[in-house]
Amino acid sequence: MEQRRPRLRWLLIWAVALVWMVAVVGRLAYLQLYCYGDYFAKAQRQQQRTVETSPTRGEIFDRKGRELAISIPMDSVFADPTDITDPGMVARLLSRALDLPAADIEQKIREASKPVRLAKKLSPETVERIDEMNLKGVFFQKENRRVYPLHELAAHVLGFVDTDEKGMGGIEHSFDKWIRGKPGHGVVMSDGKQRHYDPHEAAADPGGNVTLTIDETLQTIAEKELATGMQETHAKNGVVVIQDPNTGELLAVANYPVFDPNDAGKYPDMARMDRVVTAAYEPGSTFKMITLAGAIERHLTNPAEMIDCQMGSIMVAGRLIHDHKPFGVLSVTDILANSSDVGTIKVAERLGPERFYETIHDFGFGALTGIELPGEQRGLLRPARNWGPSSIGSVAMGQEVSGTPVQIISAISALANGGTYYPPKIVEKVEGGFGGPLPARAEPHQATDEKTAATLRQMMESVILKGTGKPAKLDGWTAAGKSGTAQEIDTNTGRYSPTAYVASFIGFAPVNSPAITVLVMFDTPQGEHMGGNVGGPVFKRVTEQALAYLAVPHDVPGLSDDQFASNVKKNGDAAHAADVAAESASEAKYQAAVSKTTSGVAAQNAVEGIEMPNFTGQTVRNVIEECSRLGVTPNLIGNGLAVEQSPDAGTVVPHGSSVTVRFGRAAKLVPASAKTPSASSRTAR
Repeated sequence: MEQRRPRLRWLLIWAVALVWMVAVVGRLAYLQLYCYGDYFAKAQRQQQRTVETSPTRGEIFDRKGRELAISIPMDSVFADPTDITDPGMVARLLSRALDLPAADIEQKIREASKPVRLAKKLSPETVERIDEMNLKGVFFQKENRRVYPLHELAAHVLGFVDTDEKGMGGIEHSFDKWIRGKPGHGVVMSDGKQRHYDPHEAAADPGGNVTLTIDETLQTIAEKELATGMQETHAKNGVVVIQDPNTGELLAVANYPVFDPNDAGKYPDMARMDRVVTAAYEPGSTFKMITLAGAIERHLTNPAEMIDCQMGSIMVAGRLIHDHKPFGVLSVTDILANSSDVGTIKVAERLGPERFYETIHDFGFGALTGIELPGEQRGLLRPARNWGPSSIGSVAMGQEVSGTPVQIISAISALANGGTYYPPKIVEKVEGGFGGPLPARAEPHQATDEKTAATLRQMMESVILKGTGKPAKLDGWTAAGKSGTAQEIDTNTGRYSPTAYVASFIGFAPVNSPAITVLVMFDTPQGEHMGGNVGGPVFKRVTEQALAYLAVPHDVPGLSDDQFASNVKKNGDAAHAADVAAESASEAKYQAAVSKTTSGVAAQNAVEGIEMPNFTGQTVRNVIEECSRLGVTPNLIGNGLAVEQSPDAGTVVPHGSSVTVRFGRAAKLVPASAKTPSASSRTAR
């Protein structure tokens, strides 16, 4: 009996152990086989935090592949509310580094149920300050910042982006769905003590790259001369456009006033307005070329026909119209050269409203051009049935009809290239992106016949040689053009203002094989307001530099070797100066990127001072990077290798000082500035 009791105890122990083991194994099997999915999901939610990462916007290039808009990675700071036990304390600490109200930060954290962004795209110094705080639940994520390395250059064409990297103007807006890309996701892991480790990202898909038809050097020339013209005329605003008449490609689009797309929000809407496509105006006398083209093509007149201009006055449907000065009998060529309203109206009356309307429409007025820029206006062209009794007189001299600068330059380019209207374009190609097929472009069409275009080219040359366009005469090349002086509408009276004008000049060169068409327009210039005198000198300076840069051969006969060499040197130096400026500016784009991604030794330099290094023989990029590291501001002149600097090497300067470095190449001398033509005497339109 006593022997059975130990045996029963052992059996009981083994039975209990077996039941316990079966229960444990069963429980483990239940958890691993049936509950695995639920518990794994809970662990994922506890250990992982997922935040969306912004895609890298595609870059924008000029026609030669030079960068106009780029994106650089920067850190944004996030807070995970599940890891923060004292939001008030965290908010107070971060407010000092972020320069934001602590109450706003605390509210963001308390109201969030998942990681929330507290501040975007911080400087390296701010990131370092926050990182040193070692705050639980606060982490960083890379996001991209849009940078325009050349600042104001082509700003109206490029546009800008908002804080969420959405395109808000220019190419950034109209091609946003191609440039923007697709977002990715960043995953931040945390252990049982909620310490973050092993962050990784699911890469976002970058956006597509856009190559424009504009040329950075020609854009620099156009903007520089437009700014000079604005200083000379004190106009409200102005534009300069350069177009290839043989393709319709826009080579430069300059607006004034300007803005910096890196900080677009601080500029008023009017400064960001691209007037080349959004501001329609009555072209005035530049429109007379369209009037004469319609009549000459239909054999209603010819350049040699003599027309009585009635000493400067004509009655049209009871309305008396005056010339700017009295003219007697003039040939049709001289009517254009002297910009006679009376003579032009007499020619237009032979056309009649219907045929005149057809001519204007064929040259692209009254319809959208399809240019790849947002906000384009179609201008004003009423159907002939809606014209009033005296409308044919008004339209003949560029009133009661309006067009944007891009419409007007494209119409004149049709005369330059032999009669073919090429719809203007500013985008050469788009590579990549997720926007789908690009919008279809309009096809070229014949605006007038080749013979009429050739006739108008010769007549327009006479405008520059002996008419209202004398200030636009080029040195070394033939040119054809037309001035325009259009009265503006007084918004108070609804009538034409006797004091406010739009002064313009448009032309192309060389005459027989045009390489470029150039339009210059100033809105309400002060003092002198005649288009030839106001726009002609700017046309001259822009065109001479552009032709030299494009290596277009001189075609002016009768120049001596010395005169020809002098002209080549002057125009070549002017274009080289603009090219050097553009190249230097292109190199300078690294200054912004380096300054935002290099922490440097600024604090130590501020105390101890900086010993200026010897930059001689270094490249532009090396000088920029070294200056950024030291905390000094470089002022760069020219391109090539550094040849001079001020302050000299070895000089100790305070942190934040500037250093001027001049670059040069042995094969090139420092270019002379373009000669500014002297103001000519007051001429007609």
